[in-house]
Amino acid sequence: MALALSLGRRGRGTCWPNPSVGCVIVREGRIIGRGWTQSGGRPHAEPVALAQAGEAARGATAYVSLEPCSHHGKTPPCAEALIAAGVARVVSAIEDSDPRVSGQGFAMLREAGIDVTTGVLAAQAARDHAGFFLKTEQGRPFVTLKLASSFDGRIATETGHSQWITGPKARRAVHAMRASHDAVMVGAGTARADDPSLTVRDLGVQHQPVRVVVSRHLDLPLMGQLARTASKIPVWLCHGPHPDPERARAWEGLGARLIPCALEGHHIDAVDLLQQLGQAGLTRLFCEGGAALAASLLADDLVDELVGFTAGLTIGAEGLSAIGALGLDTLDAAPRFDLIETRVIDGDILHRWGRITH
Repeated sequence: MALALSLGRRGRGTCWPNPSVGCVIVREGRIIGRGWTQSGGRPHAEPVALAQAGEAARGATAYVSLEPCSHHGKTPPCAEALIAAGVARVVSAIEDSDPRVSGQGFAMLREAGIDVTTGVLAAQAARDHAGFFLKTEQGRPFVTLKLASSFDGRIATETGHSQWITGPKARRAVHAMRASHDAVMVGAGTARADDPSLTVRDLGVQHQPVRVVVSRHLDLPLMGQLARTASKIPVWLCHGPHPDPERARAWEGLGARLIPCALEGHHIDAVDLLQQLGQAGLTRLFCEGGAALAASLLADDLVDELVGFTAGLTIGAEGLSAIGALGLDTLDAAPRFDLIETRVIDGDILHRWGRITH
């Protein structure tokens, strides 16, 4: 099952809105087939592994990181594929929360006489499939908030100079994180100040994440990197209810997708923003700031994981803060997270924190 889970993680960022599942077929103690959900969401992991196993799958055991699907979508049910292949046993990590499946896949297998074991490495599977479960149950993607800052928590000097706070190896690690998410998101201020491409580079990755920019007024440069590449790599612009029509037409003409969102005061409502992105199919969202967008997500308890890169330099109080105002009076109201890991990346410190679940 650990191998099935690791295989499933290979498909992260490439198979949304489907879950990234791994499958291992074992017979007489030998692995005869393995697979994971392919780019675009199909074929699913089970048919890939079964095709590799061939006739040897008859009487074998299939280890699957998520309950095999039982409904007809763009592909036939994976439960049916396992039955047709003649596997004798299915071991699954966790039940699918999608109401179209949710126990029905297991029931279909049992009715066909297949021995079914569930709950193996369920806690790890719950973490691996958290984005898919959140989209299914709450209508929003899993949100990772990444911030690269100086020792004193600044992301730029007073003049906005920010390149580069962290070193090249830390930035390479960020590219790998982008690749494991469906989309990368920034606020309009970051897009204007940094003119980012938000792509995955120098890793040999073929599939690029969607680039999402939150801009109430669509007041973004039409000659920047995002505009120049919008026809080749998806750009989604989340804007307020009444964007400037000329700007809207210009961005649509460049190939961008416009997503209207509700307002909360003078800013885009973070809850509605994530609901809109969930409806569009995203399961894992990598937010890279800026400060106002980060504060909005934290204030509405929408951040599932924090990733911090801290560099050994100080900028001072006049520098730009990593997170905007949260309006806190007491520490009891401050968002808190559990430490998952820390490690040194060539002189910078990576620290990763997860939503508190206890």
